[in-house]
Amino acid sequence: MIEDRYDIAFVANLAKREKQIQQNYRPVIAVHKWFARRPGTLFRALMLAEFSALSLQDAFYQAGNLSGKTIADPFMGGGTPLLEANRMGAHVRGCDINPMAYWIVRQEMEYLNLQDYRAAADELRKTLERELGHLYRTRCEVCGNPEAHAKYFLWVKGADCHHCGNPMDLFPGYLVAEDVRHPKNVFVCAECGQLTETSDRKNSWLCVHCRAPLPIAGPAKSSRCRCSRCGEETTYPNGTKTPLRHRLFAIEYHCPDCKPKHQGRFFKAPDAEDLAKAAEAENRLAALAPQYIPDDAIPAGDETTRLHRWGYSHYRELFNSRQLLGLETSCRLIATQKDERIRNALATNLSDLLRYQNMLCRYDTMALKSLDIFSVHGFPVGLVQCESNLLGIENGGGLPAGSGGWLNIIEKFAKAKAYCDKPFEVRHQGTTRGGRKVTVPISGEWIGDVRNGEAKRVLDIACADAAGRDWQPESLDGVFTDPPYFGNVQYAELMDFCYVWLRRLVGAGNAAFSAPSTRHAQELTGNESMQRGLAHFTEGLAQVFSRTAAALKPGAPFAFTYHHNDITAYFPVAVAILDAGLICSKVLPCPAEMGASIHIKGTGSSTVDSIFVCRRRQDRTILKPDDIDNAVRDDMQALETGGLTSTLGDTRCVTYGHIIRQAVNDLVADWKTQRPVEDKLDILARWFVSFGGQEAVRGLTGENCSHNSQYSYSNQTSLPIAVKGSAHGPISV
Repeated sequence: MIEDRYDIAFVANLAKREKQIQQNYRPVIAVHKWFARRPGTLFRALMLAEFSALSLQDAFYQAGNLSGKTIADPFMGGGTPLLEANRMGAHVRGCDINPMAYWIVRQEMEYLNLQDYRAAADELRKTLERELGHLYRTRCEVCGNPEAHAKYFLWVKGADCHHCGNPMDLFPGYLVAEDVRHPKNVFVCAECGQLTETSDRKNSWLCVHCRAPLPIAGPAKSSRCRCSRCGEETTYPNGTKTPLRHRLFAIEYHCPDCKPKHQGRFFKAPDAEDLAKAAEAENRLAALAPQYIPDDAIPAGDETTRLHRWGYSHYRELFNSRQLLGLETSCRLIATQKDERIRNALATNLSDLLRYQNMLCRYDTMALKSLDIFSVHGFPVGLVQCESNLLGIENGGGLPAGSGGWLNIIEKFAKAKAYCDKPFEVRHQGTTRGGRKVTVPISGEWIGDVRNGEAKRVLDIACADAAGRDWQPESLDGVFTDPPYFGNVQYAELMDFCYVWLRRLVGAGNAAFSAPSTRHAQELTGNESMQRGLAHFTEGLAQVFSRTAAALKPGAPFAFTYHHNDITAYFPVAVAILDAGLICSKVLPCPAEMGASIHIKGTGSSTVDSIFVCRRRQDRTILKPDDIDNAVRDDMQALETGGLTSTLGDTRCVTYGHIIRQAVNDLVADWKTQRPVEDKLDILARWFVSFGGQEAVRGLTGENCSHNSQYSYSNQTSLPIAVKGSAHGPISV
């Protein structure tokens, strides 16, 4: 069983490494973007600890055998638990209320003839090259080659001065590229618009073209821009009803003729030919009767309201003319593909390609690459945008030059599906960061529904609310899941960006794509615009836990991951466990986030999940109270042995996990599921106060010690728990 055979340090070491560059360990995730995927190594370890008689370290690098077993995930998201179960031979049942999650998991797991896919994808690129390739060519300023490939087009937003009408470029700064991956710094001149390269950024430099000074800072800052003509300030976006205009001001390009003898990258200001090609794309798009470009309005939401403030009212406005022309042409070619699975694969590629083919992408001046729209979990509206080459650029060295094109998407998708045919694990030799990595093929495992000579596996993947699905009693050998976290990112609002395109391309006749949006009233996230609070989250979580737990075979595990920085957000977890008739037999820690990710770095947030291992009450009737202090200390020591340098946030989340386990096991005997949800949350809040509240937490985490004085944690006298008539009303404790 997991409780006996799970190895915290061993799994922590694997999971921590995987999360640093997850596509190298689980290439299948590259089928399509999804958010906050948990480590595949974690769920593989959980299942092997439960179903294998071997020690975890011995079992991990051998083929697992879950043949004949059925594993479920009622919150499948990107599908990690199901992928790991299917890979070891299990039948899988999964569902998600979001149609994009449903689509992505099906594309990850369905068999695809890779050779036929490659041929179709190559033909798609060749046709796009014939029809649109010249729009992505530029003249090399070194050798004059007119067929150099534009990698990135850089655009700056513009507005008119409110005082004198002068057109202004809203440059936050004039630095185009830093001297990190390029020999020199590259600046755009505010006077003539040409580019100048400098050896450092500290001294004052003059433009080599017009001799004007080259400032680093631009005129646009904190939603204000000072006019160079009249000196007055204009605010932006200032309630604009339409998106601000864009001006092309720089191009990074790739010249195959010059590259062998050229140091660094190639940069240029756009010339007349470049501007003419942008105009040609506008004219061709205007003459087109679009079949696939969405005309959907952007609904209000916690994330999308930012777009409204910048004047964006429809999704198509997030793309420029060249991007829309290329995407429409791509959709038309994909729609002619007769093989359904290949057509679906290419449609999935296009949906993933959208992340880079839009005018919210930014250019990383240090890494010199495009940052896709979802590099942060929101809709970032910057002042400088990066348009990537739609086709992708062959570099001759096995890797594409640049990012964000069809070639890049096809290559990573092909690697993802090749991994499905031949999965592997990565073994690290030595404990140092530079220890050698060894790829270990796992013979006998594969991901999919069919394979020659193998028994067909059940893939029961549905776009549905798990609380309303038919889960047959005693049909499941285990539930392994990563449920939503209260207050998490609004995935549905973000995924609508892809969904409105995919729905037009593949949605006809598919019930999962019947709704105009992926948003759903029953989605389990805190959402101010939809007035979903903690009570809604608790009720939904408890319903799903109860339905799926009732389908477990005797003794089968219900294991799930969870973390949050606020103990209040753990109370719904306890309610869900108790309502489902489960007890918590073990809580285990595991690294689950990349500490360097943009939305976590520097915030003090935890990168560690607690894994709650639960079973039916009658399966384990004897509960021994944990010594929480010892449990937290042992867990943190095991994580450190596994190579994790923990933060206070990590310790706090591990502590919360053990506290909630104690709460569940203290309250189980007298728990009444028929109580109103607000009363249940109140019971948890009052139990926590009786436990010692935040003062007890500070004692367990060591926050009261002088060596942790750099951290602060407010001593709450009230907990923001949802009460009757309010989404976030306080209950004094």
